[in-house]
Amino acid sequence: MSKSNTNPADPFKKALAEATKSLANEPELNVSYTIDPPGISNETIRLPQVSRNLTKEEVLLARGTADAYALKIRFHDEQTHKRYMPQGQVAKDLYEAMETVRVEALGAKVMPGTASNIDAKIEAECIKLGYDSVSNPADAPISAAASFLLRKLATNRKLPKAAQNLVDLRADLFGHDTNSTMKDLKENLTNQTEFSKLTRQVIEDLGFGDQLGEDPDQNENDQQEDAEQENQEENQDTEGNENQDDQEDWEQDPDDSGEQDTDPSQAQVSADDIDESDTEEDSEMPDGDQTLDPPPTTQYSDADPNYKVYNTNFDEEILAEELAEPAELERLRTYLDQQLDPLKGAVSRLANKLQRRLQAQQNRSWLFDMEEGILDCGRLARVISNPTTPLSFKVESDIEFRDTIVTLLIDNSGSMRGRPISIAAICADVLARTLERCQVKVEILGFTTKAWKGGQSREAWLHDGREQTPGRLNDLRHIIYKGADAPWRRARPNLGLMMKEGLLKENIDGEALEWASKRIMSRSEARKILMVISDGAPVDDSTLSVNSASYLEKHLRDVINMIENKKLIELIAIGIGHDVTRYYEHAVTITDVEQLAGAMTEQLAGLFENKNTLRKFNRLRK
Repeated sequence: MSKSNTNPADPFKKALAEATKSLANEPELNVSYTIDPPGISNETIRLPQVSRNLTKEEVLLARGTADAYALKIRFHDEQTHKRYMPQGQVAKDLYEAMETVRVEALGAKVMPGTASNIDAKIEAECIKLGYDSVSNPADAPISAAASFLLRKLATNRKLPKAAQNLVDLRADLFGHDTNSTMKDLKENLTNQTEFSKLTRQVIEDLGFGDQLGEDPDQNENDQQEDAEQENQEENQDTEGNENQDDQEDWEQDPDDSGEQDTDPSQAQVSADDIDESDTEEDSEMPDGDQTLDPPPTTQYSDADPNYKVYNTNFDEEILAEELAEPAELERLRTYLDQQLDPLKGAVSRLANKLQRRLQAQQNRSWLFDMEEGILDCGRLARVISNPTTPLSFKVESDIEFRDTIVTLLIDNSGSMRGRPISIAAICADVLARTLERCQVKVEILGFTTKAWKGGQSREAWLHDGREQTPGRLNDLRHIIYKGADAPWRRARPNLGLMMKEGLLKENIDGEALEWASKRIMSRSEARKILMVISDGAPVDDSTLSVNSASYLEKHLRDVINMIENKKLIELIAIGIGHDVTRYYEHAVTITDVEQLAGAMTEQLAGLFENKNTLRKFNRLRK
């Protein structure tokens, strides 16, 4: 009797897809199930994958996600949403979170069955983001806390424990004015326009009014008034021109038509005289009235003297083992190994390939036709055929990569969560072990921030009066997973820390790269290689909300140019899903995270090849 290949989860998937179409009121909607993050793109909804086991958690998460996206399609108007969208990033996050609450709360009122499903989704998301373990208010995102509070008021439902934890931590932000506006929001769930206006008021009450931008309603009124005024002026100008033409025809004398009242050259000279007089007055200004130069500012970056940091008191450079207990590190490491067990074999094969290529160079790195050294037996035949030929000796050349250090700098931002950070961790682990066998020192570093949306630095900035263009406005966290001199076996558990919920936050690449380069430059090894693994441009919402949009990106480019121009460090980068070749001269971009292992090994192997191979990578040693 043949075993059935029917997936027990297929009937549930089909039923959920049809229910989602009905709830969204879109019969042509496409519903798919994937291991990738859920979302909406065009006319497709991506839902979390459901296994054959149909566990309760999987079912509730899939149903809740489906209901949330279906309600957004049904009750959300994108044009209205864009019209009232704020400009600053923190304000945008608040605005987006509030709109999500609106459509979900509205759906819960109209169709109560969706409420419990969405509650399960929220609880799963909160646990995944580590909101249940957050104890510092600075680590609690304001947008999430505000949206949870509104959800509680709008649905009269008890929040999940993790969500309530965030609301309690940020309770000091929700004063009387904010709570009053929140109640108004509750009464305007069905009116997206009024709801959007009130959301902007909430953002202002929370202290982010500077990120709202211009009021779209005020702009519309001003445009109407300007249009009416222009029409009136045009009518007046028309009448005035007619009267003026009549008057000119009456008063103009034909004999005087060629004369001019004012000489243009005289007018120009007069203007020049005025400019010179002004210049003289400025030059004769007494010393006490002259503008004083501002005091010199602290230089935070060797690459860009104009790069500013508002507060460095809350930054930290920390060992991985200090961020978790040993038992937790072991648990996280076990989870990492289990999650990537199928991939580990492929990575190990690539690592063995790298080791063989390095060892081959060790065995065959010889200088021939030398006057002294080891007798070259392979060329003794020349002596027999031509006795006048001198004996040929060979000398083993210095193995260049034995005096080498490799630093792996891994992006620990929130966008790396999931498979990218897992594969990066295991690849770093296996490569460290491989290079250690070949007597190459390896250092593994990570970079992120201590908090979302600014942390203590932003709170200090708000308390001090909100300085214009304060520079970097978040608390850095630079993590040392493995020191260059630490053996691999001792550092192995540390890489599991990347699996810790709540660790991955923002990424400020420029300062992290400058930090890693200073560490590697302090080493005594002759050859220094720095490999950066990232998934895109530097992003920190708090910093970018009060500085120029290219502030962090410009600093990253400056640091890269500084390192590449000095030519003391061989800098290479691997971009995951995003093109990093626009930043780094020597970089590759991969579209699938499973390609990371091959890209890392090939890039490192290419650096250790001979000159002919190095020419292909434009990596000539000088």
